[in-house]
Amino acid sequence: MSNDAYSEGDLRKTGMALKHDREWDYELDRIVDAIEERDATTVGLQFPEGLKRRAPAVADDLRALTEDVTFMISGQPCYGACDLDTFLMRRSDVFVHFGHSPMKESEKIIYVPLFSNVDPFPILEDAVDELQEGEVGLVTTAQHMNRFGEMVDWLEERGYEVQTRRGDERLTHEGQVLGCNYASADLPADQVLYVGGGKFHPLGLAMEHPEKTVVIADPVNNVVTIADTEKFMKQRFGAVHRAMDARTWGVIFCTKIGQGRWEQAEKILSENDDAYLVTMDEVTPDRLRNFDFDAFVNTGCPRITTDDGPRFHKPMLTPGEYEIAVGNKPLEELSFDTFHGTW
Repeated sequence: MSNDAYSEGDLRKTGMALKHDREWDYELDRIVDAIEERDATTVGLQFPEGLKRRAPAVADDLRALTEDVTFMISGQPCYGACDLDTFLMRRSDVFVHFGHSPMKESEKIIYVPLFSNVDPFPILEDAVDELQEGEVGLVTTAQHMNRFGEMVDWLEERGYEVQTRRGDERLTHEGQVLGCNYASADLPADQVLYVGGGKFHPLGLAMEHPEKTVVIADPVNNVVTIADTEKFMKQRFGAVHRAMDARTWGVIFCTKIGQGRWEQAEKILSENDDAYLVTMDEVTPDRLRNFDFDAFVNTGCPRITTDDGPRFHKPMLTPGEYEIAVGNKPLEELSFDTFHGTW
């Protein structure tokens, strides 16, 4: 695989970068070109939660490169490419979404993936101590896709048979995983090397593929670990057990453009007279505290359940866990909830 396809966001190969921040390339030249091509006067800027503090500086740099353009910064929470600020997008001539690879194609949206410049190879040196010889699957996140081809070559040079694939239409690149989708790890190899930060991507991967050893090589925190699902599984079993006596259910349907699973919500409602549909954009423990349901089932983003599950005042289950709690499936079928398909 050629690395050229992923070099566009690498600071070393792009002339325009913010002087105050050398870690990310915001591809200002591409944004300015789009503004000029579309004769745009309003531009929406959306950043993920961890990068919102960078937004004013990016707007300042864009202002310096354009004339008579109003830049609007989204204050809405943003956790992925499925989490677009549709309100701001409708009011913008150009809408720029930073930090994630494309999921929804649109002439109005510019996706700036913000590739990381962290060198992954020192941590790969440590990771091979945890790998068995032979076949290995390789996956990473959008931030490290610019080095993915190099990582494949690096492993192959050391004698590994590297397996990669592009999961489904929700994923942009071969080898890419999301916090809700690990289809790219559906490989014959008994071991998968995950290169990236965060615990929920590799944890979800290990949950969906329990037969595989998942080695985590985190180049940001410079640590190698093995994904261990035991603690998480105990937490999920506990939530299911607490919900088994529930009489009334709140069925959460997320109205965010890329996170709604209407058919799942509809199926639950049609089969349970004590289930009630609750629609909301941002699903938080505080918002649900006003409802007096015995338990909730979340048909929106799976990360709401996995990340925040213990914080909800009543059991919050995935659709699969709900089926177990109401007796439609045995407890042994408990699995990680994943998101496939797009809008």
